[in-house]
Amino acid sequence: MPRLAAASLAGTAIEFYDFFVYGTAAALILGPLFFPTFSPLAGTLAAFATFGVGFVARPLGSVLFGHIGDRRGRRPVLVGSLLLTGAATVAVGCVPTYDTIGVAAPALLLVLRFVQGLGLGGEWGGAVLLTAEHAPPQRRALWASFPQVGPALGFLLANGVVLALSATLSEAQFAQWGWRVPFWAGGVLAAVGLWLRSSLAESPSFLEIDDHARVPLAEVARDHWRLVLLTAGALAVGYAIFYAVTTWSLAYATERLGVSRTVMLTCVMAAVVVKGTLTPVVALLGDRYGRRPLCLAGCAAAALWMFPTVALLATGEPLLMFLGILGALLAFVTMFGVVAAYLPELYEPRVRCTGAAVGYNLGGVLGGALTPIAATALAEHGGRVPWGVGAYLTVIALVSLGCFALLPETRPAPVGVVEPAPG
Repeated sequence: MPRLAAASLAGTAIEFYDFFVYGTAAALILGPLFFPTFSPLAGTLAAFATFGVGFVARPLGSVLFGHIGDRRGRRPVLVGSLLLTGAATVAVGCVPTYDTIGVAAPALLLVLRFVQGLGLGGEWGGAVLLTAEHAPPQRRALWASFPQVGPALGFLLANGVVLALSATLSEAQFAQWGWRVPFWAGGVLAAVGLWLRSSLAESPSFLEIDDHARVPLAEVARDHWRLVLLTAGALAVGYAIFYAVTTWSLAYATERLGVSRTVMLTCVMAAVVVKGTLTPVVALLGDRYGRRPLCLAGCAAAALWMFPTVALLATGEPLLMFLGILGALLAFVTMFGVVAAYLPELYEPRVRCTGAAVGYNLGGVLGGALTPIAATALAEHGGRVPWGVGAYLTVIALVSLGCFALLPETRPAPVGVVEPAPG
């Protein structure tokens, strides 16, 4: 289990590095380089729109790779998704800017971002299922949480590289070629990930399936459509919170408040370190007390904390901004620390890869695709404190709370406890 968890964690870290480095670049530099004819606000919105395309592609990727995972096994998904995402990320770093090839530049960016999203749509299902299905039932949330630490590591890698480049390069150098370096580094990381995953064993749950689903998506749509919609709605708040505080806040603080790029990146990265460290701790609580109670608590905390978050961000004071971001991410991790065990347990093994991945990535569309765009627009038309952003995030949190309330508990019965017979 430690070796398997390490390989899954490394793979998700690398794939989310690819995804996050684009989000950071969209917040800081892509607008002027690829949409120079737009106003600063419109350029940022256009850059965030290309960022959102990756989320739209993720459910399609989950359908594609979910079909492979349910028909051919979880292991091929890990290799194929990593190859696709890594290749697209390196290619983004090679795209000429608008000044060189005109409108073809943002068009290429859009296509490559879509490909990135396809790959990432398959990554989560493959990595989480392979770990969760190998894990002992009473520690499933703990072991399945390790791939969930990957996004935090990927974010820290992506922003650490950007932070180092920002600190060592002039603005002109960063705009000319420095922003490309993190994308090129993604190719090296992808090669490392492929090597780590080359010898992983197939999931025992998949090997035990006698009758594989012929068309997994059709089965999910016919028999589990309500479950997919509920899980998507439930997870939307996590995506909304994460991309509000890690992507939108970068653009808001640097452009509207005049906070330096280095200070803002440091605030966000420090909060993400705490969030990543606490993920296994929350997972242990999920194994002890159940998945659903933690998800409900995280949603409730998010609904209560969104207005304080934007108020603290609007101060422009590094410590207060850090506290606002940290509170939001603590609410986030209370939910997402256990979903890697929760979602697979909701679906039967024969359609688990498709069902869990589609629900997870649809949540990304609902909560992550539009949040940076909506938050940027709401903040522009608000006062000093973007209360509209707080209201937007609070509404999403309340909707997700309702969805979690309609989902069942799935925690396996403790060893030695006999479940009562139904009826």
